[in-house]
Amino acid sequence: MSELLDRHHRVMGDHAPLFYEEPLTLQSGNGVWLENLNGDRYLDLYNNVPCVGHANPRVVANLAEQAATLNVHSRYLHDGVVNYVERLVGLHHDGIESAILGCSGTEATEMALTLARTVTGKRGIICTDATYHGNSSLVGRLSGLPVGIERNGVKSISTPQLFRPFHAGLSEAELLQKHLDQLEATIVSFADSGGFAGMMLCSILANEGLPNPPAGWFAEATAMVADAGGLVIADEVQAGFARSGSWWGYEVSDFIPDVVCMGKPMGNGFPLSAMAASHEMVTKFRETHRYFNTFASSPLQAAAGSAVIDEIVERGLVGQVAEVGSRLKTALTELQPQHPQMGDVRGSGLFIGIDWVEPGTNNPDIGGAQRMVEALKSRFVLLGKAGQHGNVLKIRPPLVFENEHAELFLDAFRDCLPNA
Repeated sequence: MSELLDRHHRVMGDHAPLFYEEPLTLQSGNGVWLENLNGDRYLDLYNNVPCVGHANPRVVANLAEQAATLNVHSRYLHDGVVNYVERLVGLHHDGIESAILGCSGTEATEMALTLARTVTGKRGIICTDATYHGNSSLVGRLSGLPVGIERNGVKSISTPQLFRPFHAGLSEAELLQKHLDQLEATIVSFADSGGFAGMMLCSILANEGLPNPPAGWFAEATAMVADAGGLVIADEVQAGFARSGSWWGYEVSDFIPDVVCMGKPMGNGFPLSAMAASHEMVTKFRETHRYFNTFASSPLQAAAGSAVIDEIVERGLVGQVAEVGSRLKTALTELQPQHPQMGDVRGSGLFIGIDWVEPGTNNPDIGGAQRMVEALKSRFVLLGKAGQHGNVLKIRPPLVFENEHAELFLDAFRDCLPNA
């Protein structure tokens, strides 16, 4: 492994990111399992990209058949592509009518931001102060942006949350109002700098660490954006495709977006993303911008995407995710009283976060979270950590994760708890 790691650094560049103190060398995957070169099997609670399972047979077969038949770019008509996009937008609320396909979540979010500015004729974009929506020069401006700082037409608001509120000592209703006041002031602040175009939100605040906002925040905040003439953009790259126990995270969070961004799980590992909105808005975007991607809107993308939708529908994964995720979250919550490091357990469906803290406080324990990740790896269980402070254990397995897999995880997790 040392020789391979040295070669990796030479050709990929020093500091290319790898998980774990001792990186894993994988050779195969199947369903919720990954296997290394020694034949050791790891239970995967991290990878949401192969959402219907590693090496899913239907996805593999669809890709192989289409690759052996035809694959071209989007300048030709193809019924498979049209059928797929019709199915995709049909899974959303009635206001989502048309879509443009891409190859990454970054592309989808960049299109969405550009669309918002094009349709409104305004420039100002609002995000949260702990978000991540992609890494292009435009989308990257939203990452790690402190409140009160403007970065090329982008400003942030404080992440709405109950566990670590930005104002202490307030009731939930008072905290909600503080957040709404801040949002209103941020919208107004764009009046002299290009106007307000819209707000982009992960619909379950995934990169923020899945915090629970004050009740009603999503509905109230998005209504305020609409009243100000801005567009509401839902980033469903992590939240979508049944991850949260519904088709879309915005259904769980109870708001209706104008624009939706999708990515990661769409092709089960095959590069596929989309930006979707009303037909009128997508047409305006296309009239104004000559967007073209050589590898997007291809028959091969449609084959992969269609297989993913078929698997989710025919295997009843929306309901399964809700049921398995609820049981797993309950089991983890029951461990909290005996393990004060588990400061907060939150999330929905098969996207659960455990806010790892210094016992007796809500101070983030980043080192403790990393030790748990490493300890679980030694027990052949893979998960990650994320959140605003990098201390939230991130449980996000493929959607085909079942109760029996949850029990295997829970056994390993209990054994790894510091005072177990």
